[in-house]
Amino acid sequence: MEELIDPRLGARGVRLLLKRDDLIDPEIPGNKWRKLKYNIQAARRSGHGRILTFGGAYSNHIRATAAAGALFGLRTVGVIRGEEHLPLNPTLSYAVEQGMTLAYLDRGTYRRKMESDVIGALHRRFGDFYLIPEGGSNGLAVRGCAEIPDEITQDFDFICCPCGTGGTLAGIAAGLHGDQEAIGFSVLKGAGWLNDEIRRLQEDAHAAPRGRWHVNLDYHFGGYAKTKPELLSFVEDFEKRHGLRLDRLYTGKMMYGIFDLAGKRTFPPGTTIVAVITGPI
Repeated sequence: MEELIDPRLGARGVRLLLKRDDLIDPEIPGNKWRKLKYNIQAARRSGHGRILTFGGAYSNHIRATAAAGALFGLRTVGVIRGEEHLPLNPTLSYAVEQGMTLAYLDRGTYRRKMESDVIGALHRRFGDFYLIPEGGSNGLAVRGCAEIPDEITQDFDFICCPCGTGGTLAGIAAGLHGDQEAIGFSVLKGAGWLNDEIRRLQEDAHAAPRGRWHVNLDYHFGGYAKTKPELLSFVEDFEKRHGLRLDRLYTGKMMYGIFDLAGKRTFPPGTTIVAVITGPI
């Protein structure tokens, strides 16, 4: 844990602690490792030698799954949204270097990726595999992320994380105690559906919703992989002030939201916030 000293927060009586999950592992950082850990155990325990998962062409989850497969001796298949483009970008090049086999689905089919006919076709092509959903979020991922609050030894009121598929927030909320509350900052536009998805993930992991949480939908900056000048300026200024480079798609949006809400006096004086740095982009 690191305490971030910033006069903008100090003026509002807000204390900010950083949970540096980005330092867990350089190749499988942060919430990616937490989501994969119990899934990998389940795959090996059930005798599966191959993991298949889904993602976009720049997916951190695809990259981390490839690295985890190489580390633990599992074959991996990454099913990528859209058409193949050569040469491969750095994310997909790295995945192939780690031994991952890439397959591609057109965007229409990709939207139906969890339907039985699509999964059946993938089984016919690749044989037996252990399926991990896009982004890695399922009940086992929630179990992994639920371990985060217990690793924090200092008292806090709120814990914040970026929110894409909802798995990290679902897990963090499930691990809270007392009056602690989790805030997920959605990086997607129009993501009101995340509320139902988080409840579903918690029910998958724990049979019932757990913990206090809510999703903030105000800091997506146009949607996934979108940015605006004010976000880029904030990320650049944050690095100059604190020597920490936030990624502009996930942790940058979360941190901008924390500072903006603090500036609006949303958090009462004396509030302690934990910001989970989930990993580099």
